[in-house]
Amino acid sequence: MKTGQMAQTFDLARESRDAVALFLARAALAAGPAVMEEYRRCAAARAKRDGSPVTAADERAEAIIRDRLTRLAKRIPIVAEEATAAGQAIEIGECFVLVDPLDGTKEFVARNGEFTINVALVAGGAPIAGAVYAPALERLWFGGEAAYACAAPVGADLPDAAAWRPLRVRSAPESLIALTSRSHGDPATEAFLERLPLGGRRSAGSSLKFCVIAEGEGDVYPRFAPTMEWDTAAGDAVLRAAGGVVLAAEGGPLIYGKVGAGLRNGGFVAWGDPRLATRRWDR
Repeated sequence: MKTGQMAQTFDLARESRDAVALFLARAALAAGPAVMEEYRRCAAARAKRDGSPVTAADERAEAIIRDRLTRLAKRIPIVAEEATAAGQAIEIGECFVLVDPLDGTKEFVARNGEFTINVALVAGGAPIAGAVYAPALERLWFGGEAAYACAAPVGADLPDAAAWRPLRVRSAPESLIALTSRSHGDPATEAFLERLPLGGRRSAGSSLKFCVIAEGEGDVYPRFAPTMEWDTAAGDAVLRAAGGVVLAAEGGPLIYGKVGAGLRNGGFVAWGDPRLATRRWDR
């Protein structure tokens, strides 16, 4: 990847995956200061029509990312959580951008730092590039053809490539480390985990679970409770770029662009080493 200046008409549909990942990483970083300003203010949450929480941080971050995409990139459909919640029709194409301006609003309100800003490009039903920024942790993960992580202080630009750490999932171990949601457990997930030879479990909020596996510090993240495509796309892109795989509960890759389902995901399992997904887990 190169960190050169982006053109005013950056073409997300035609540039390389690595170049797109950099563009999206900068978009996520741009929203960091607004999110942290609201975090320091202890922004209160209110309920949306579907009952899920939203804060001023969600809204400000989404406006910043959408503005950046509109100004700096050629026109492409943008599907963002808060605009969709406000009633904007879902319009996608062969390529489109998914934006979750504050993934882990419950973690934001709980003030544990485990929330992220997620931006991803979907093409042909798959997330092919994405960026996950955790501003409270000052960490950034991004991936296209390859995946990287780096320190990312709030308000700073993307650091030079020398500061990026390449990511790769770890080889399939005999004893697995499972990642689970800090705020959204469910019986189906627990039943799935009971079948696995676990050596440990880690709970984390937002898309951080995908990133932990991409860094080689975990092996499996099952999720059968409801999620939306913007919740998962960026972390999914990073994990796939690091050599992992995200499979739908019914089999096959997790598909994006499910307009008929309102972009709601079914159950899925994220694996580090793809060989783990083909094993029989009978205990």
